[in-house]
Amino acid sequence: MPIPAPNLYPSFNVVRLSHVELVVTDLARSRAFYADTLGLQITHADEDTIHLRAMEERGHHCLVLRKGTEAKVEVLSMKVYSEEDLDKAKDWFEAKGLAARWVERPFQGRTLRTQDIFGTPLEFYFKMDRLAPIHQKYALYHGVKPLRIDHFNCFTKDVDASVAFYNEMGFRVTEYTEDEESKRLWAAWMHRKGGVHDIAFTNGRGPRLHHTAFWVPTPLNIIDLLDLMSTTGYLANIERGPGRHGISNAFFLYVLDPDGHRIEIYCSDYQTVDPDLEPIKWDLKDPQRQTLWGAPAPRSWFEHGSLFNGAEVCEPILKAQPIIAP
Repeated sequence: MPIPAPNLYPSFNVVRLSHVELVVTDLARSRAFYADTLGLQITHADEDTIHLRAMEERGHHCLVLRKGTEAKVEVLSMKVYSEEDLDKAKDWFEAKGLAARWVERPFQGRTLRTQDIFGTPLEFYFKMDRLAPIHQKYALYHGVKPLRIDHFNCFTKDVDASVAFYNEMGFRVTEYTEDEESKRLWAAWMHRKGGVHDIAFTNGRGPRLHHTAFWVPTPLNIIDLLDLMSTTGYLANIERGPGRHGISNAFFLYVLDPDGHRIEIYCSDYQTVDPDLEPIKWDLKDPQRQTLWGAPAPRSWFEHGSLFNGAEVCEPILKAQPIIAP
């Protein structure tokens, strides 16, 4: 199916992705992974939650860890341009028949809670508490030295429908994978902030969160993290990489947190701010699509994902399969 034309004047304006809230089963164990090993900075902690930010971020948090009995994803959050955009967003989602309501969130202003067409929980806000800059406090840098949250990747049962929905919200496609036989989308990368993606969609049982990605300064930071994880009890948590994607050209590493939530460590993609930028098409069977150097991903990368709280998971419409490592 054809990629929709960019919607440059959506009903409301999203600036970028903002943060993810993960439900974890052992808060101390998750704190050790995200703060001590990856190097995110704790901005608030109590007996039930931990808020963290990366080194370049001025907002209060890019990741919220909440203690629970079952590991899940509570919500994906986006920042909008203005308070007025929140009201426009509420009207837009309700016009689609999707429930939208105001919720209270610590360290944030007015926040809209809703969902996409397949039940992925979404929140939108304009104001978040601002913190002093720490990007030049180099004594704080450790772990993989994460600079900022970069993107979400979600499994969806229908990539074409997900792309059409987010296109209406002004997200623009930068790269996509098409199944040559059916001409349906197998995956797509969409952005608001001018990188390759704020959110991507992968064909599979969904909705589920495939991964959350954090941007790091250089590929050498990823090598350092591999050395650290492999010698501090996290060897089994290293799932895929390091490598360079064909799609996005990014250098990557995929790891699993103690509850199995997948995290990508990511750098070296490219700028996409031009409104007339043409999307790049990939064939599903191209061996350089997944990894420029030709190495396919393991089966777990196509099957394992984190459940969204309250969302019903459905089988994908498209049955085409990519190249999978033996």
